[in-house]
Amino acid sequence: MRRFRRLRTSTEMRRMVRETDLDKKDFIYPLFVAEGRGIKNPIESMPEMYQYSIDMLDEPLSLIYDSGISRILIFGIPAHKDDKASSAYDDNGVTQNAVRYIKEKLPNLIVIADICLCEYTSHGHCGVVCNGEILNDETLPLLAKMAVSMAKAGGRHRCTLGYDGRSSGCYKNSS
Repeated sequence: MRRFRRLRTSTEMRRMVRETDLDKKDFIYPLFVAEGRGIKNPIESMPEMYQYSIDMLDEPLSLIYDSGISRILIFGIPAHKDDKASSAYDDNGVTQNAVRYIKEKLPNLIVIADICLCEYTSHGHCGVVCNGEILNDETLPLLAKMAVSMAKAGGRHRCTLGYDGRSSGCYKNSS
């Protein structure tokens, strides 16, 4: 009988093949914030998930905090959408206001803002579109403005920024 030890030959190899341990501290909870008041709309494709208006955030924030999850990824759903995604970098936009509200209520909660324009554009694409093509050079300054606006809303080092690479050409359209 032979005992194969090749998976235990080095610290790095053992680290690579060891069991995966997940803890609630490893999770990031997605939170969808819609513009308006009194909103708690179910998300059909995501059971038990909702779009909340800012005035309705206390319930999910309490559940998230009490569960021990320390990070959320916030997705804003603005009332106004246009071809330049102007609500994305509006310092008084729904996402920025939600970030400020959350940081006021739970200053130690890590708030990750989704830096992508698709939810803010009238056409639903991740950037500026001309003749059916996403224009990266015109999109990048808008993403930068959005990132600065989100960072200002979250305070210094309190709003981590997650960037969706589709508009930079990292992902190609398969159609």
